[in-house]
Amino acid sequence: MRLIGLVLTFSLLLAPLVSFAQQQPPRIARIGFLGVTSASLSISVIRVEALRRGLRDLGYVEGKNLTIEFRWAEGRHERLPELAAELVGLKVDVIVAQGTQGASAAKQATATIPIVMPVVADPVDTGLVASLARPGGNVTGLTWVSQEVSSKRLELLKDAAPRTKRVAVLSNPDNRSNSPILKAMELAARSLGLELQQFHARGPSEPRKRLCSDGREAR
Repeated sequence: MRLIGLVLTFSLLLAPLVSFAQQQPPRIARIGFLGVTSASLSISVIRVEALRRGLRDLGYVEGKNLTIEFRWAEGRHERLPELAAELVGLKVDVIVAQGTQGASAAKQATATIPIVMPVVADPVDTGLVASLARPGGNVTGLTWVSQEVSSKRLELLKDAAPRTKRVAVLSNPDNRSNSPILKAMELAARSLGLELQQFHARGPSEPRKRLCSDGREAR
């Protein structure tokens, strides 16, 4: 369903280019891809190939009538604004922005170039769109409504292991989408009689930091 939705989104965004091509000599469509992670990750390889496959189904083939400009932050969120600005400077037709952080950086970089979010947590709560029914602006895409999903995971965990009292949650504090998710999980945990222990880490090399219930670092 996610791939179908993404392909349909691209068909709408690139439709004007098809009409233009019928009147003028063929032009090359240019897509900017803003990746939060690394191109070498297996999940990144799978998603990029799915994007290419969907575009081929629409008649867009790299080297023929399509160019994809890739920019990867390699997990360093602070690089996203700079990379988004590079894509805007290249005058791409559409930007595919990975994750909430990527979409936020792209939105800050341009208010005119269409931005497609493959999957984000909550685009409304993070300010990416005005509402799911009427997103407005230049941002569109798919969401997996992660607050409800994460709360349901706690319920399933409690059902599977009724004696569970404490649950650890590891999150990246630089990811804006984590804040509403953690709030929803806190509410669910209290109703289930669970203690939620939060740990923060920005990457594999950073020591995990446990937080107190008030958000301060535990000592």
